[in-house]
Amino acid sequence: MKKLHILVALVLVIGITACKAETEKNKPALAIESTPMLSKKHTIKVALLLDTSNSMDGLIDQAKAQLWELVNELSHARCKKERPTLEIALYEYGNDGLSEEKGFLRKITSFTDDLDTISKELFSLTTNGGSEYCGTVIKASLEDLEWGKDADDLKLIFIAGNEPFTQGKINYKDAAADAKEKGVVVNTIFCGNFQHGVDSHWKDGATLTYGDYTAIDHNKQTVHIASPYDDLILQLNIQLNQTYVPYGAYGRKKVALQEEQDNNAVSYSKANAVSRTVSKGSHLYKNETWDLVDAEKEKDFDYSELKKEELPDNLKGKTTTQIKRYVEEKRNERNRIQDEIASLNKRRRTYIAENKDGGSNALESAMIQALKKQAQQKNYTWE
Repeated sequence: MKKLHILVALVLVIGITACKAETEKNKPALAIESTPMLSKKHTIKVALLLDTSNSMDGLIDQAKAQLWELVNELSHARCKKERPTLEIALYEYGNDGLSEEKGFLRKITSFTDDLDTISKELFSLTTNGGSEYCGTVIKASLEDLEWGKDADDLKLIFIAGNEPFTQGKINYKDAAADAKEKGVVVNTIFCGNFQHGVDSHWKDGATLTYGDYTAIDHNKQTVHIASPYDDLILQLNIQLNQTYVPYGAYGRKKVALQEEQDNNAVSYSKANAVSRTVSKGSHLYKNETWDLVDAEKEKDFDYSELKKEELPDNLKGKTTTQIKRYVEEKRNERNRIQDEIASLNKRRRTYIAENKDGGSNALESAMIQALKKQAQQKNYTWE
């Protein structure tokens, strides 16, 4: 009898197990399908490798003057109907003041979306001597920087200089092979005669990674076309600066840096200051590490973690609710100002296009032309 009970129990267990298995087998796979897919941000990654030897003062001047127009052009890019982010890394090479052991090169910044820092570093560059090792600096940027593995990211190196591409211990062809393996396109900008650049292997340095080769007059003055909308845009920049709410240990320093870069832009020309203001009005100018208006957009931001002593004086002693209300007011004000800047800039761009005399800014034009061409191959579009 005992054996019979055991046998009946065993049959019941097997039956229940089989029933569960059949149920699971026929159960719709809802769990995966009902989970919303998170939208991934695509990124344009640009490593700018600048020759800072004695003869390159003009190149550095162009980089300083044309940074914001490059940013503005990239702000119109789209990847799969989304606006990609922008990260820039900066290297200098060929300067005798740098370490010979490291190949006379220096990584100034890793990839960053902090455009004020990029501007500051460009304005701090000085030229000296000349031992330009192109293969060495390209290889260093490939090894040191986080390029990522997203096939939709646009990964570009722009190297500019005027000495033979073959100098140094690292063969540029080996560096090109590394670039292709990482999905990085190398674009070369020779400062001098086009054929001279071809003969000194700058064109080959680009061709090996399906990049573009360009020759520019690096001593050419940047062309700025004034427009009737410039003064209005600059007035909006003053208003825009009032919408930043610094927080954290570096908040005040970053506000000072922002003001310093405004002044650097003005030091070149009014038009250059206008270009910077337009950049500040775009989605590419982000300051979530020190500005509460930008920080609040981040998923991991938590008001409870704010240190009240690191807030502006007018927010010290305020409740979280009061701080949130203040930030919301600043956000609404910023959105209004940015919309006005975008509207005025649209008319400004039309005016400049109609009044161009056929000239172009050497470094800026070379970079934008190559970037757009390579972006289209990855289905990027421009609005």
